[in-house]
Formats: sequence, structure tokens, C-alpha cells
Amino acid sequence: MSEARSDVADLTLRETSARTSARLEWTLVGLGIVALLVAPFLIYPIFLMKMLCFALFACAFNLLLGYTGLLSFGHATFFGGAAYFTAHAVKVWGWPPEAGILLGMAGAALLGLVMGFFAIRRQGIYFAMITLALSQMFFFFCVQAPFTQGEDGIQGVPRGILLGILDLNVSLNMYYFVLVVFLVGVFAIWRIVNSPFGMILRSIRENENRAISLGYSVANYKLGAFVMSAALAGLAGSLKAIVFQFATLTDVTWQMSGEVILMTLLGGTGTMVGPMIGASLVIGLENTLATSGFPVTIATGLIFMVCVLIFRRGIVGEFYARVIRRAGKE
Repeated sequence: MSEARSDVADLTLRETSARTSARLEWTLVGLGIVALLVAPFLIYPIFLMKMLCFALFACAFNLLLGYTGLLSFGHATFFGGAAYFTAHAVKVWGWPPEAGILLGMAGAALLGLVMGFFAIRRQGIYFAMITLALSQMFFFFCVQAPFTQGEDGIQGVPRGILLGILDLNVSLNMYYFVLVVFLVGVFAIWRIVNSPFGMILRSIRENENRAISLGYSVANYKLGAFVMSAALAGLAGSLKAIVFQFATLTDVTWQMSGEVILMTLLGGTGTMVGPMIGASLVIGLENTLATSGFPVTIATGLIFMVCVLIFRRGIVGEFYARVIRRAGKE
């Protein structure tokens, strides 16, 4: 009898925690959307667009790490590869921006399919090392490939006219286009996570052997998550190429992969809002220290150390945990 009561109490606590966490996320999302709608009138739009691009990149990476439990050291391949595909299509082939972005997203998904096919055969640190090795192979391909223009990168990419109607050379038009794409991307991630497919991904993260014993083809689910994450990371990279009108080797380096890992862990894995907060903090810090002469990498490293020591679950994850604990006591 006591065990039954204990199980009921645990189930009630989990349901309360889930409801509390959902309310918190929806509240933060609502406040964030309102803030982003008025932000370009108060803050430099280019900075905001960069923040949104990297926030989407971090959310895409969190789909793989936070909800599937796969740590990839090669996500810069999809981010930077999509930037190259989009920049080349728009500048050289004369494609409209929407077509260039779709091409970049499709190219990133294809790269994710190839890389994921080899990487998912291993687990843990071996999986991470394979993604890093394949990412470095793509980096050297970008150094040598003629269409990437080597170390110079693809510069002078025109923003163009969206759907033949909206001139993206106007900063406000470009900002609200990026905001709409960002919201669509985040909604897609939310829908994936809260679908039956997403529930299976979480079960794989929690106990892969049990998921296998239940009859699920874990390898196929991992590959599907990898491709989806790659495609959404490519969407972020394509947007960045249009916003800043260039694509360079910086976008495909292993440092870029490390940066998105930092953003995700800093904000909190396994949450929708955490990677956005982490990306905003890192990009804001880089922007603030860019003209100070103080090394940005040292500053971000110190902040990351402090957050790891104080916020073990990330900033947003720790905030959720404290609020849920407080709700459980009431």
C-alpha cells in the first residue's frame, strides 16, 4: 500500500513539474516574442539578426543533444555548408533569397544524412570524434573547392527581393523576415519534440537499451534526428549568409561547433528557451568585448566555468528546477 502511494505521489509530482515547466516556457516565449517585435526600434537590427541566427542554430543543436542525447562536434558543417550553398546560389546563379535558403537547408540535410549514416554506428565519445573528423574533412573541402573561393569566401551576396515583393535591403524588412523564419524554425523544433517521434527520442536519451528492447529501430530514429537537426542548423546558416552578405571559412571551423555547444550548455539542454538565452549571452558578450581589447575567448571561458559551477543544468534549466521544487513544496 505504501509503495502504491509513493508511486502515485511520484506521478503527481512529475505531472506538476511538467505543467509548471510548460507554463514557464510559454510565458518566457510570449514575453520574448513581444520583446523581439519592438527590439529593432531600440537595438541595432544587425546585432539582433545575428543573435536570432545563432539562437536558431543553438536550438537545432539542442534537438540532437538535449532531446536525443547525441553530442556532435561537427555541426559547423551544416551551418557553414548551408551558408556557402545559399551564397553561391544567390550571387552566382541569381536565385531569389527564398530559393537560396531552401537550397542551403536541403544541402545541410543531405550532409547530415551522409555524416549521420557513419556517425550513428558509434556511441558516446566515439560518435563525437567521428562527427569532428568528418567536419574537418568538409572544412578542407571548403578550403580547396573553387566555388567557395578559398580563404576569401563568397562576398557581396545580394539580399534580393523576397517573393518579388519585399526588399530585403531595407533593414527592418530583413529583420522581420529573419524573425518570422526564426519563429517558424523554433515552432518546428517544438512540434518535433512534442510529437510521438520526439517522445521516442527522449526514451533513447534516457535508456537506449530499453528503447531497443521495446522494438524501436534506434539507429533510424537517431539518423532522423541528426538529419532534422542538420537541416535546421542549415536554415540558420543560410539566414546568416543573407543577413551579412557573405560566407567564409569561419562558419565551418571546429571552433564554430564548439561555440554552439557552449551556447546550448550555457542556456540549458533539454529546454526550448535555454539555447536562445545561451546564444544571446554569448553573442552579446562577443559584441560588447569586440572593441575592448580583452580576449573574448577568455571571457566566455570564465563565464562558462562560473555557470558550470553554479548552474549545473544551465541558466534556464537551473531556473526551471528551482521553480519546480518550489511548486512541489506548495
